Amino acid sequence: MSKKIRFGLPKGSLQEATIEKMAKAGYNIQVSSRSYIPYVDDEEMEIRLIRAQEISRYVEHGYLDCGITGHDWIIENGSKVHEVGEFIFSKVSRRPARWVLCVPEDSPVKSVKDLQGKRIATEVVNLTKKYLKKNGVQAEVEFSWGATEVKAHELVDAIVEVTETGSSLRANKLRIVDELLVSTPRLIASHECWKDTWKRKKIETLAMLLKGALDAEAKVGLKMNIAEKNLAKLLTELPALRNPTIANLSLKGWVAVETIIDEKIVRELIPQLKAAGAEGIIEYPLNKVVY
Repeated sequence: MSKKIRFGLPKGSLQEATIEKMAKAGYNIQVSSRSYIPYVDDEEMEIRLIRAQEISRYVEHGYLDCGITGHDWIIENGSKVHEVGEFIFSKVSRRPARWVLCVPEDSPVKSVKDLQGKRIATEVVNLTKKYLKKNGVQAEVEFSWGATEVKAHELVDAIVEVTETGSSLRANKLRIVDELLVSTPRLIASHECWKDTWKRKKIETLAMLLKGALDAEAKVGLKMNIAEKNLAKLLTELPALRNPTIANLSLKGWVAVETIIDEKIVRELIPQLKAAGAEGIIEYPLNKVVY
């Protein structure tokens, strides 16, 4: 019988983003509407789609060997798990998710202290209770099954809700009073699984490839040709071209320069390269960057 790891992927809002990143890491995952067990092109891996809120509990108790879930749910569940790595990606942006305390724009509440004896709705009940205790505030915290933003105007005095950009909160005429927690996706493993040499190596390989795929998203490769006499000037003027690969061309007196740079600076960099004498400039996307 072949060895396997059982890997939990977050079902719901992070599902598509996670499967996309896993594909870039080299793992082709296909989800069927007829089965709760997705296909993965790795015979040493079994995938389970489980709500992000529950993954850390299943990893802690050994039903899953490892999984991807938010730091927020590990804290909310109080799960004792081994954190393998942090992976900054989300369904909207590369910004981390923030759990924030919010009130309607016209609310008199200015700080958490003003919520003494009031009622708060949230999905992260334990996190909110810890936050209130830390601030010496006694308030009623009720679990919200969803549409929490709507409740703030009629049913409760405040909410604790997750946001990336804040646009949904502004659209619902809510004001942020305080930030409770910043959360990013984490790859976690059970302590028992981490003691198993084979499983640990398998998970470490997955983490390395996933990190390489994420690091590659913000970078591109650049290739160009330049006359050897202009090379020193090019490298002096453009510090972004650090540690480039330089190779001689068959055409005497010319070299090829290749490097990896941050994608966000390419549009400023290419005109400068051209002005410095570079020719045949090629920009290409990267699948993985493993340091």
